[in-house]
Amino acid sequence: MRLRVLLEPHHGATYKQILALAQAAEEGGFDAFFRSDHYLGIDADDTTYQPTDSWTTLAGLAVQTSSVRIGTLVNASTFRLPGQLAVEVATVDQMSGGRAELGIGAAWYEREHQYFGIPFPPLGERFDRLEEQLAILTGLWRTKPGERFSFDGKFYQLQDCASIPRPAAPPKVIIGGAGPKRTPTLAAKYADEFNGALGMDVRERFENFRRICEDVVGRDPAEVRLSGTLPVCIGSSPDDLERRKESLGAPGARLLAAGVTGTAGDVIRAIEDLAAQGADTVYFHLYGPGDVEHIRLLGSEVVSRF
Repeated sequence: MRLRVLLEPHHGATYKQILALAQAAEEGGFDAFFRSDHYLGIDADDTTYQPTDSWTTLAGLAVQTSSVRIGTLVNASTFRLPGQLAVEVATVDQMSGGRAELGIGAAWYEREHQYFGIPFPPLGERFDRLEEQLAILTGLWRTKPGERFSFDGKFYQLQDCASIPRPAAPPKVIIGGAGPKRTPTLAAKYADEFNGALGMDVRERFENFRRICEDVVGRDPAEVRLSGTLPVCIGSSPDDLERRKESLGAPGARLLAAGVTGTAGDVIRAIEDLAAQGADTVYFHLYGPGDVEHIRLLGSEVVSRF
């Protein structure tokens, strides 16, 4: 069982805060430290939100951590051109010694696109673009030295590309969500990991994904990791738990409703439940940007048990 941190700070976070959390995750024995890819908080009217760019901060973590894997869950496919993103991820992968992973999705948060002037096509077009992006990303990373990669799609065209940073191995791609068709189909075609999205009920999503792998794509589903995302909030005492819950406010309370609030034992039982449903990887979805002690507590009381 891989246990990972996924930071989605409810008011954003400075790089200094992100670094402290990532280093605590590494010290606590977590397999990976991931971050969300958002420029706006879950409350659109939150004027205190501090946006940071995901791959800029991950580049910093690449040289200021040594063993914990790093990545995004998930990149908004609307934010970056696919060739640009391929170079960015490969650069961070080189900087980190092969520890970078890319979670990517079709994007959903229209308001943040409006805030920053980023085009937000209709959902069907976003998925069509995402499929072309995945073909480009994986194609570029698998192009061997001396070979060239070209792509002629509806939205993107590449001609004879042979110039990208060469990762030691193609970075792992993560695709996930609750949708029954396009998301699991794209994951079956391109992903190294399928994420069943937020919450405790992932069995049917995993079963649907396996069926699509076998019946639609012709791929052995055993080749793909299966992961769940679990909002968690624990305390070293009842008072510590209440303080932590209150610090997250209403946005945190809404997200925690899909996860576990309580003791380390409650989180351990939830992990065992997800494992019984087929998960081999669990992301602890955390929202407190300055709460290093929460990660340390999860490391000592939960990660150590696995």
